[in-house]
Amino acid sequence: MIHAAIFDMDGLLVDSEPHWRAMEREVFATVGLFLTDDECKQTTGMPIPEVIRYWYARAPWVDVPERSHQDLADAITEGVHVRIAQLAEPMPGALEALAFFADQGIPTAIASASPMSLIEVVVDRLGIRDLLTLWHSATLEARNKPAPDVYLGTARQLSVLPANCLAFEDSGSGLRSAYDAGMQTVAVPAAFEYNDPKFAIADIILPSLEALTVDTIATLPTSKLHS
Repeated sequence: MIHAAIFDMDGLLVDSEPHWRAMEREVFATVGLFLTDDECKQTTGMPIPEVIRYWYARAPWVDVPERSHQDLADAITEGVHVRIAQLAEPMPGALEALAFFADQGIPTAIASASPMSLIEVVVDRLGIRDLLTLWHSATLEARNKPAPDVYLGTARQLSVLPANCLAFEDSGSGLRSAYDAGMQTVAVPAAFEYNDPKFAIADIILPSLEALTVDTIATLPTSKLHS
């Protein structure tokens, strides 16, 4: 049976991905890298330091001390904090999905690649403190997603075996993180990559959290679950 439900945050619970892409485009433009929104979608789900390295490897800019890779990452993250605090809204079905498990007494948690400060902003913006048991950031672990560390750390804090956790993810790297942690997985890909084969490792694929039902969960395989 399911002993805990663990949710990714960006793009799954909150419509933060457009805000990340907007800040990436704005900040990268300061070093002469002008990305389209579609190009920014290529790094969906990656931690920001990885995004910086990804684009630097493909279109290296002239490094200057005042625009170090860390400074770029900080500028993107700080801008996203502001935008999300003012503009972000829950993804369709997100609040209902959290309440679905909370109402059954099943612990719910966030396991995000974003820093703890941004998780706090989202939790307050969406008003979901009472629906969550805890929230955890991969930046507090040795490795960020797609490594399984944040999911293993969240399960540990919940005192639940990973095999008894149901993880929800919208990105390929996040799904790999939960899958490698040994959890049951539900993928909720964005429309632009819904049919991408990287999501085939998920136990269930949904078009949105609005599609989550009791019957959906009943279709989960039992091989990983222990009573």
